[in-house]
Amino acid sequence: MQKVVIGLSGGMDSVTLLGFALRQGYEVHCVSFFYGSKHSPYEMQAARNVIEYYREAGKGVKHSVIDLRHAFSGFKSNLLDSGGAIPEGHYEEASMKQTVVPGRNMIMGAIMAGLAESIGAQTVMLGVHSGDHHIYPDCRPDFINAFNRAVIESSDYKVSVSAPFINDTKESLLLKGYNYEPAVPYHLTRTCYKAQEVSCGKCGSCRERLEAFELIGVKDPIPYE
Repeated sequence: MQKVVIGLSGGMDSVTLLGFALRQGYEVHCVSFFYGSKHSPYEMQAARNVIEYYREAGKGVKHSVIDLRHAFSGFKSNLLDSGGAIPEGHYEEASMKQTVVPGRNMIMGAIMAGLAESIGAQTVMLGVHSGDHHIYPDCRPDFINAFNRAVIESSDYKVSVSAPFINDTKESLLLKGYNYEPAVPYHLTRTCYKAQEVSCGKCGSCRERLEAFELIGVKDPIPYE
């Protein structure tokens, strides 16, 4: 059975990626990161709930949690505990650039690539999609392609980087996930960027999520303030 390593934040995109990897019949090793984000405690609980959901469905998902809070403590971003307020508004507004965490996918991806090599996995999968391209440079095809080349050249053991949803919209991810067996548990996911238990419905991340559900004609199954 082919092994893959995926980043599992507990958000819609990475949970859909988990559903996708399991559907392909892979042995899946999930990695979640504490890195000092405002929503980290709620995201991490979502990731744990999702893992439990799949294990109860008979899926042997492995899960590791890595603490990077010290490493990210000097980084500048409003997404982090050390930064300013989370901006509200549409997810493509310029203000959302305040939530970019410098080098996040490069750093986390490199750790996952090292883990993949260590456990004999062939692929690192990232859950980025086309809706991320406008604001986040490390979610764009140019970065993914360059990062893949760097990972391949970093070792004689050839781990590759895959982003199977790179050209998908958020609503197309939902349509995929609801058709997987078992269906992706979107009711367990966490999307809001704010440091609060109940999602705000106003930040760019929440707005993008709500828009995706509206476009597919399904009510978002999580509560909002």
